Amino acid sequence: AMSVSYPAGHPLSRLSSAGVLIGLGGSLVGLFAGALVNQMPIVLAAAFIAILIVCCFLFQFEYSILGLFIVRSSLDLFSAQQLPAAFALGLDAFTIAYICYLSIARKQIQLDLFWCFYLFWLLLQGLWIVLIPLGAFDLGLASVSSGLREWIRMGSWVLAYLLILQLRGKIPPETIVQSLFFALIVPLTTAAMQLLLPPSVLPDPLVFEGGGTFEANSRISGSLGHANTFGTFLLFFMGLAYWQVKRQRQPLCWLCLLGALVFFLVSTKALGSLAMFAAFAVVMVIPRLSLPKLLGSLLLVAAIIALFGSTEFGRERLGSIAATPLLNPNIDWSRAVLMSWFDHNSFNWRISQWTLLIDAWKQSPWLGHGIYTSSDLTILYNYAHNDYVRALAEGGVVGLFLFVMLLFAQLIRLIRIYVASAYQPSRQTLSAVMLSFLVAIMVGMATENVWTHTTLFFYWWVVFAVLGWEWETDTQAYSVSRLT
Repeated sequence: AMSVSYPAGHPLSRLSSAGVLIGLGGSLVGLFAGALVNQMPIVLAAAFIAILIVCCFLFQFEYSILGLFIVRSSLDLFSAQQLPAAFALGLDAFTIAYICYLSIARKQIQLDLFWCFYLFWLLLQGLWIVLIPLGAFDLGLASVSSGLREWIRMGSWVLAYLLILQLRGKIPPETIVQSLFFALIVPLTTAAMQLLLPPSVLPDPLVFEGGGTFEANSRISGSLGHANTFGTFLLFFMGLAYWQVKRQRQPLCWLCLLGALVFFLVSTKALGSLAMFAAFAVVMVIPRLSLPKLLGSLLLVAAIIALFGSTEFGRERLGSIAATPLLNPNIDWSRAVLMSWFDHNSFNWRISQWTLLIDAWKQSPWLGHGIYTSSDLTILYNYAHNDYVRALAEGGVVGLFLFVMLLFAQLIRLIRIYVASAYQPSRQTLSAVMLSFLVAIMVGMATENVWTHTTLFFYWWVVFAVLGWEWETDTQAYSVSRLT
């Protein structure tokens, strides 16, 4: 064998030494990784995914951020493993680190006025967390951890909004909104599986078991965990699909998607979502109100309600309204509360829960009992099923005022964007969709826990943020307007 040696200081001599060290280091890492994977095989998949994510952020940073939001719709399937919470904390840490980097590198940090207001609103919510250790509430220190988790959950929306703002000027706003449709892949796939396959062959996370024996396994929830949550999620994307229909010259594919979303919305059998859809449809036709459009919207709502009532579960849900004070004048509020204990009517159950929460609020009218305490304030130990009553019981008069103020601040901002984008038809249509959906969720909040629909609001704040950017102006429409 012939060996070649190089004098000390020769470049190839240093390369040879470096190669030996790299080889030894790689061998040790490989042995450690192999032993670890042998004990926990999931580590290999996690490592591969981590490497893939790092590569994506290195080469396509902005679009990788969009990918994080797209993935969010598929994480609720793993709520038992705390994956959504880990995702939120990871996104929060990433956003804070990225903003710190921009500040240190003296690069521009994109902000808008509404985000500053939203951050101030969040900080005000933190006052309830501070007041708990001071003994301001009856539940004591036991509610600190749950209140802090709720505050962090709301804070994740603020930071998600901030992260999307950093994409301004780097990705067109239309591209960002269009990319969100990829978030439908997993929810609609799981929903189709729930419709086509019997519950016995479905994985446990895909089987909806809430709401009693009749309701169990009779509704679809997609990957969102609950049929009502899935219903509001579908309604939001129905609005975005309608926006695509209005801006495309050949909208056949988007019309098909819109029809599929309507089908899945009816299959959720969520009566609250149907009421929200009715409000959404009515508000959408108001800016250009005409008799044909109004009749068309009413016929569409009637058709969806008819489809809902074509199933046994739907008929029972619609029939249960007749046994409530809403449609039966012979049943007063007190009787509905008493009936809720044995009639298995979800509407009367809600009336009972609201009554108990209002009674609890009267004990602390100004500041309530603290964030995320409504489940502990009644003997039913459940969500409020009314976001306004929840805000009143948890935050008192001050908390309810702040909650309504946030809703109306969004309403005012969307109206101003709609008026200001007269020569930007794409932006104006999207602002009309968002405005209609906001009114719809304000209606839904009267009987549902819409504020707890975390996944929905991740996508809501993405679109809400990009609406404040500069969009392309339709110069042709602007010229014709000036000539006329």
